[in-house]
Amino acid sequence: MVSSSFLAPFLFMTLLLPAISNSQTVTKQEEKQTLLRLRSDWGNPQALSSWNSTTSDYCSWIGIVCTNGFVAEISLRRQNLNKPIPAAICDLQNLTRLDLYYNNLPGVFPTVLYNCSKLQFLELSENLFVGKLPADINLLSPRLAYLGLSGNNFTGHIPSSIGQLPAIKNLQLDNNLFDGSYPAELGNLSKVEYLTLAYNPFAAARIPPEFGNMTSLKFLWMSQASVVGKIPENLANLTELELFDLSMNSVTGRIPGWVWKLEKLRNLYLYANKLCCEINGTIGALRLEEIDVSMNLLTGSMPEDLGKLRNLSLLFLYNNQLSGDIPSSIGLLPMLEIVWLRNNSLTGVLPPELGKHSTLTYLDVSSNKHVGKLPEGLCSHKALTALVVSQNNFSGLIPASLANCYTLESVQLDRNDFSGAFPTTTWSAVNLTSVTLYDNAFSGTLPGKLPQNLLNIEIQNNRFYGSIPLLPSNLVIFKASNNSLSGKIPNKYARNSLLEIMLLDENQISGTIPSEISSLKFLTVLNLSSNQLIGEIPSSIVSLPSLTTLDLSKNQLSGTIPQQLGNIAFTFLNLSVNQLSGEIPMWLQNHEYERSFLSNPGLCSSPNFAAVLHHCKDTMDGSDKLLRRLIILSVFLGGFALLSIAAFTIQKVKEYRQREKITDSELGAPKLTTFYAIDFTEQEIARGLTEDNIIGSGGSGKVYRISLGNQVEEIVAVKKIWNSRKLDAQLEKEFQAEVEILGSVRHANIVKLLCCISSSGSKLLVYEYMENESLHRWLHGQEMMVSGSSPLDWSRRLNIAIGAARGLCYMHHGCSPPIVHRDIKSSNILLDSEFRPKIADFGLARMLVKTGEPESVSAVAGSFGYMAPECGYLRKINEKVDVFSFGVVLLELTTGRRANDMGEHGGLAKWAWQQFQEDGGLIYVIDEVVQVPAYLYTVEVVLKLGLMCTGPSPSSRPSMKEVLQVLTWCDRRHRTSITANNELEIA
Repeated sequence: MVSSSFLAPFLFMTLLLPAISNSQTVTKQEEKQTLLRLRSDWGNPQALSSWNSTTSDYCSWIGIVCTNGFVAEISLRRQNLNKPIPAAICDLQNLTRLDLYYNNLPGVFPTVLYNCSKLQFLELSENLFVGKLPADINLLSPRLAYLGLSGNNFTGHIPSSIGQLPAIKNLQLDNNLFDGSYPAELGNLSKVEYLTLAYNPFAAARIPPEFGNMTSLKFLWMSQASVVGKIPENLANLTELELFDLSMNSVTGRIPGWVWKLEKLRNLYLYANKLCCEINGTIGALRLEEIDVSMNLLTGSMPEDLGKLRNLSLLFLYNNQLSGDIPSSIGLLPMLEIVWLRNNSLTGVLPPELGKHSTLTYLDVSSNKHVGKLPEGLCSHKALTALVVSQNNFSGLIPASLANCYTLESVQLDRNDFSGAFPTTTWSAVNLTSVTLYDNAFSGTLPGKLPQNLLNIEIQNNRFYGSIPLLPSNLVIFKASNNSLSGKIPNKYARNSLLEIMLLDENQISGTIPSEISSLKFLTVLNLSSNQLIGEIPSSIVSLPSLTTLDLSKNQLSGTIPQQLGNIAFTFLNLSVNQLSGEIPMWLQNHEYERSFLSNPGLCSSPNFAAVLHHCKDTMDGSDKLLRRLIILSVFLGGFALLSIAAFTIQKVKEYRQREKITDSELGAPKLTTFYAIDFTEQEIARGLTEDNIIGSGGSGKVYRISLGNQVEEIVAVKKIWNSRKLDAQLEKEFQAEVEILGSVRHANIVKLLCCISSSGSKLLVYEYMENESLHRWLHGQEMMVSGSSPLDWSRRLNIAIGAARGLCYMHHGCSPPIVHRDIKSSNILLDSEFRPKIADFGLARMLVKTGEPESVSAVAGSFGYMAPECGYLRKINEKVDVFSFGVVLLELTTGRRANDMGEHGGLAKWAWQQFQEDGGLIYVIDEVVQVPAYLYTVEVVLKLGLMCTGPSPSSRPSMKEVLQVLTWCDRRHRTSITANNELEIA
């Protein structure tokens, strides 16, 4: 018999079990209701459609991870959530992980999360948060180990209380708008392993010595964080560091010796600072994989200990003042892939073993003082893609290994003392895009067929002989001046040839100029002077729509000059020293071409053209009659054109008036989508859409300046897409593109889209107002032309360039996926009251699906004068089209010229390249406003950077990250020159 004392506990448990089971059921039901409430508070987004009451198991809902049947994790990355985080989220009492990366969450930092007491992981990066971080941010869960706040719009100081989060291991604050300071209290985070403060406009400050207390730190990223002063010695305590990045700051002094002794260091990035002096001490950081200390003021020789770094794959020391020989031991490194040492004063021969022991892919030692032959094994592993050794004192023959290096894409051997036959097999590299061999003593012949991908060939001032090869259709530049080429000019060209520059002067070319040359529709520069050409100038040459430079001098050409040649607006024309005869075309008889026809005894002109002594007396009457007929015909055609334009204008005015009859009441129920906190309504915006408030108009609509109060901060700019009953499909596409991109992008140098108002009859984009309008206005506006002065001195122009570059750099390298703007121009760079720049007008922008993956486009997009050449012939483009356009903006800033005022068929980029190629010196093209002696060096550097950005080949252009590096270096150099100049004046 069982005793009652034994049964009592059993009976108690039996009675208790249903109660426990019922309690758990209620708890799970409450969690489900909490999740449904979250969906409702977030506006029932389509992404959360699986969150519904009909599904019993909420652990299977999208983004939900359960532990023991209760919600432990919520992960809703890229779900387009656009409303604040609901307070109810902390009712999920077991929530340990919340990941809301890359949404459109608005407002200030969500302090409602203070109630999530078990939270260990919080990811809020890439959202729309604004304002300051709360001073009591330490009230977040004491268990919090991960806090991601990157890519938002947080401002002000980083609160010192953040150093009171005891469990933090990963703290990401990069790519915000913090303009205060970073606190020394961060040093209290003894467990932190990953700290990012990069890309914030902090107030200039030194690194607090207390940072040396973060002894667990493995990853320190403070690129472009306004760091000044020396690297603190206390950081020597960070013995766990694997990545140390202080790039693009104003760090001074030496690189401390302890940096080179961090045993676990893999990546060292100190580029674009003011670091000086020699690299001293023994290098004990034997795990180093990447070293970039370029663009500093380093002197002395390269340390021998670099040869001990068996893991080193990337070595960037370019743009310093290094001297001496490259240590031969570097050639023995087994992992070395990329070496950039350009723009130093390095001497001696290259390491003889270089390339034999590693898969070397990129070598750039240009602009140094190297001598001797190139190493034999540079392409031993068939991986070399770029060989850049320009402007040294190399000599001898090209190594045999390079002859069969089929991986080559770029070969730049110019301005050396190389001799002997250039290997014909080198031309067989299928991916070869650029070959520059000029100013050497190369000999040999060119192959009959060149690689189709070639974009640039520069072999001038050598000893090449033989016939001219058939030019590939993608070739843009062909310079072969001053060689011994012979035979005839090819008369076959690809129908879609992209050739822009052809220089064949000072050779032994014979025969006639083929009429088929007219198929080169993009040709801007043609120089065939100092050859043995005969026959007439083909009349078909006048059909070259882009031709601006023509030099046929010092040949044996005969016959008359085609009359239509006078219709071309030449920037340079030379037909001297030939056997031409007849009358010079009337439109060429002006002072601009006074020296264009010398030493042609058979030529004659009117008495008013003093450049030619022989006057066509016998034919003057006929010429006058012809001229009068041409004038009459021109007047008739002009009148007809004016009538056509008037009729077209009247029709468009009627259509416009019809559109404007649609009143606000016809807009239907407008949909307001906000991206920032706003304190105005749709009605206030609608009332401001009056003719008096119009400040601009374009192909897609009007722009209004609407004042919502008495303060400057209460002014907005409203872009109104043309108001019609059926919105044009292209405008609808542009509108959606602008909303999608600006709604998700947040950066100090990208204009803020405050909200959009959309209905069936109207599309409105409401932006922050930029008081100083566009850069174009201040460079080229009518008031500037009238006053003859500009408030844009070089300091201000450089700051504008840097700010715009930062915005583009963020789009290309800081967004996922990257964004290509596709319409960068000076009128799309807006300026606030302090002339701080912001990129605007994203109607043509596109997001790339994957990083670095070109995008297929269906039509040419962009603005004349700013479009990269590949936009006209490639269906797939990448971010390098923006680099080209930005290069044109740099040329505008340095020359003061418009992007498209260099002739009807030319652009600023082509003109600037021509000036550089013809003269080498650029002082004469620099804007007079910035021709201040103390500024000229950095102005010329930026001008040359603009030329690099507008290179014909996308692969030859720098990335925006590299562009920004150069500009920030120029800024530091410029500020240094101003300080020195002021001190000199005081003295």
